[in-house]
Amino acid sequence: MSVKSKEFKTQKAWNMPDTYVIIFFIVLLAALITYIIPLGYFEMNYKIVDEAGEAIAVDAEGGFAAGGETFKLDGNVVYDSEGTEIVSIDKAVEYQDENGNFLFKGVKEFGDYVPEVDENGEKITKGIKVFEKWGGTGFLNYVFEGMVSGSKWGSAVGVVAFILIIGGSFGIVLKTGAVEEGILSLISKTKGYEIAIIPIMFFLFSLGGAVFGMGEEAIAFAMILVPLVVALGYDAITGIMITYVATQIGFATSWMNPFSVAIAQGVAGVPVGSGAGFRIFMWVFFTLIGTVFTWIYATRIKKDPSKSLSYESDQYFRDDMKEVEDVRTQFGLGHSLVLLTVLLGVVWILYGVWKYEYYLPEIATVFFTMGLVAGIIGVIFKLRGMTVNSIAEAFRGGAADLVGAAMVVGMAKGIILVLGGSDPTSGTVLNTILYAMGNTIGGLGSTISAWIMYVFQSVFNFFVVSGSGQAALTMPLMAPLADLVGVSRQVAVLAFQLGDGLTNIIVPTSASLMGVLGVARLDWMKWAKFQIKFQGVLFVIASIFVLGAMMIGF
Repeated sequence: MSVKSKEFKTQKAWNMPDTYVIIFFIVLLAALITYIIPLGYFEMNYKIVDEAGEAIAVDAEGGFAAGGETFKLDGNVVYDSEGTEIVSIDKAVEYQDENGNFLFKGVKEFGDYVPEVDENGEKITKGIKVFEKWGGTGFLNYVFEGMVSGSKWGSAVGVVAFILIIGGSFGIVLKTGAVEEGILSLISKTKGYEIAIIPIMFFLFSLGGAVFGMGEEAIAFAMILVPLVVALGYDAITGIMITYVATQIGFATSWMNPFSVAIAQGVAGVPVGSGAGFRIFMWVFFTLIGTVFTWIYATRIKKDPSKSLSYESDQYFRDDMKEVEDVRTQFGLGHSLVLLTVLLGVVWILYGVWKYEYYLPEIATVFFTMGLVAGIIGVIFKLRGMTVNSIAEAFRGGAADLVGAAMVVGMAKGIILVLGGSDPTSGTVLNTILYAMGNTIGGLGSTISAWIMYVFQSVFNFFVVSGSGQAALTMPLMAPLADLVGVSRQVAVLAFQLGDGLTNIIVPTSASLMGVLGVARLDWMKWAKFQIKFQGVLFVIASIFVLGAMMIGF
């Protein structure tokens, strides 16, 4: 009896697309949408209010009185009685007299949606060109235009510079060997208690997100904590969970975040800080869920690291730690001073953010200072034979390691530019999408409308990741819409903050997320494959909170 041999074809393993590839196809999809969806914009209204937020009467010619003086509002510009321009209203701004006394506040509000039409009254659809000259945005321009868009205060160019500077600064810190030596020393002293790092770090980073909107700062902390947790037997995903993910859970459930819930409440006409009790309970609950989820996951990876989706990319950190162990020196005074410098730098940043509202420019400068001081300490104590030139080489090398992550930030911003940008007063596809989704919500019952508002904010966050930007763009539409469908404005704000914050954990348009993934050397597709499960958990719980808020009349 003969047995026929069967031929088996070896199947090639499917490789996940690179992050750059994913962004390219998203940009392509956005470009195709511009040929289908017409352009539109929102009218902008400007008003003057007193210290209590009540509108100050403005006559037909724009004149109004405040503090015994007369002024004139013309468009978004306020003039004094002599016709001199005194303030331009590009955001909510207070105007005071020479003695510091409050006179009035200028407020910008979004008005009606207006579709762009041609001379025949037909809606205009303007498909994006393949290439544009003179600094325009065509399909093929998305990389450069995305990279140079924005300002030093945010995405993309500000975040790109921020990533490169902290990369260079930590390159110097890592060159001293203090971090690795400290990790090895910590491991030897915490045998059996390593798991405690998860709840402690998760709580602290979640608190940072809730109190002062911590987000971009997580990139720098991930540079320290990702190698630490890998060395402790966990993986880079665990490091991302206890840093960036924790900040975004705090961001999404905050009762006082000045960059998100405070702005949304102000725009919606809800007293800023109101509803704190409900939100604090929500923050505690979500933080607990995130901690338990991360704890269970980390425990499973500790038993078998090969189960991790980041196991291959984590080899970089394991190899680096192995090299350190091979050339290990005694943890000494120089190493202690470097780590103390890092600690003081972190304290400086936290205090500056809380007291003086530090943002990217200031934080980047603090990190540069921290790296410079650490380098000088390294030279003085001859840590790993460092010289003055070693400082420059380490800075250059650290920045080079994060060039890929910085470029992703610019490319992701290109998606928004292809859709016309996020300016509500310019005719764009994005504004039309916002208006259409708002109208869809208006035709449903109050409870379902509240939940759909949350879903809408979650989806819209893909296009406008900035919490303050999304609040300014969507809340002027959602607040009056909430009135029409029987949803309280407080619930509308709740739907906004949950939808805005929680999806920051997965959307590839988030500059902070892509920066953290770059630091952790983890591909976005692998992160999304892992995160989609947790995102589902967060979605269900957030839905319950929104529906519960409706039921209790929040």
